[in-house]
Amino acid sequence: MLVDRILTTILTRADKGARLVVIFGAATMVAVVSAQVVMRYGFNGSFDWADEVSRIAFVWTTFLAIPLGIREGSHVGITLLVDKLPAGLRSAIARIMNLLAGLMLLVVFWTAIGVAAATWSERLGAINMTSSVFFIPVIISAAHGALHLIHLALCPIVDQTAEVAS
Repeated sequence: MLVDRILTTILTRADKGARLVVIFGAATMVAVVSAQVVMRYGFNGSFDWADEVSRIAFVWTTFLAIPLGIREGSHVGITLLVDKLPAGLRSAIARIMNLLAGLMLLVVFWTAIGVAAATWSERLGAINMTSSVFFIPVIISAAHGALHLIHLALCPIVDQTAEVAS
């Protein structure tokens, strides 16, 4: 199906980019926090910017990892009731829920754009950067996550073990 191929191509590239940013963000957090500890306890001083940079890296890492968890199906789900349903009904419910969650993420995407625009002129204290830097990963994550969920709703992954068990 053409839609499946297009979304798979887009999502594969977005996932690779997100993975790289997550790795870079985690490495940045470790490096900055480690340097801050050495400065505080070794030299009785500190970097003014370390707290903000590590917080920015944390937010970016956390939010950009969310769509990767959606792709892997690694987010928490309560399936006690749904697991008792027939395979066809389970699949239909999964598609509907993925579509609804994707639409909710599009609402988050749109709302985060408005908040980022409204706070664009506000600056962070220790570094000369817009405070909207905290909303940019929310925008990216919401769009990326929505694409994953809509892709799952339109082109669900067939569970071979469920088909064999049915």
